[in-house]
Amino acid sequence: MDAIFIAPVVATGWEPVLKEAKDAEIPVFLLDRSIDVKDKSLYMTTVTADNILEGKLIGDWLVKEVNGKPCNVVELQGTVGASVAIDRKKGFAEAIKNAPNIKIIRSQSGDFTRSKGKEVMESFIKAENNGKNICMVYAHNDDMVIGAIQAIKEAGLKPGKDILTGSIDGVPDIYKAMMDCEANASVELTPNMAGPAFDALEKYKKDGTMPEKLTLTKSTLYLPDTAKEELEKKKNMGY
Repeated sequence: MDAIFIAPVVATGWEPVLKEAKDAEIPVFLLDRSIDVKDKSLYMTTVTADNILEGKLIGDWLVKEVNGKPCNVVELQGTVGASVAIDRKKGFAEAIKNAPNIKIIRSQSGDFTRSKGKEVMESFIKAENNGKNICMVYAHNDDMVIGAIQAIKEAGLKPGKDILTGSIDGVPDIYKAMMDCEANASVELTPNMAGPAFDALEKYKKDGTMPEKLTLTKSTLYLPDTAKEELEKKKNMGY
């Protein structure tokens, strides 16, 4: 075995298995998410998006979008304990901290899935005057917000208008939702995280070059005006 590539679901509990890999002289590369270990030598590098920045980009967009008007936000968090969820929450909170008109009134995990996102959004809507108290739903990924959009529609409200949406990932279905005027904003992260990891592995195998501990990929905010173009790009990439 030349190397191990891991996309960790949670941030903790990795020391024993990574120590085994190190003892066997198998380099480990982390993709998409970081982990919490004291000994950083247990892995070569983490190739990930700047998840704090992604959350901040959505928060910055919302601040401009509401332009000082009161806005109650409900948050669909990712898997509890996942570094990506922790960071996306942190980035959004940082962006709105100086906007007293914007408040997060409810926050709960939707486990990064459409079904759970829909279920949690349904509970938010019921708890907040059939959704009338909600200005915006911020989801840590697009799948959860797509589930939330369905819940909003079933409550007799218009997603993207009655309740704004902001999410992260840039999956094809979010661009379709934008084209249907049901989604407002999504931050796309670079899908090819294995590429930089393979490049780092190749250099390490060739001459022992050690990569930087953190390799950040690009993140970009997309809005409905370019949704059709971005969807075509996804199709051309095989999505």
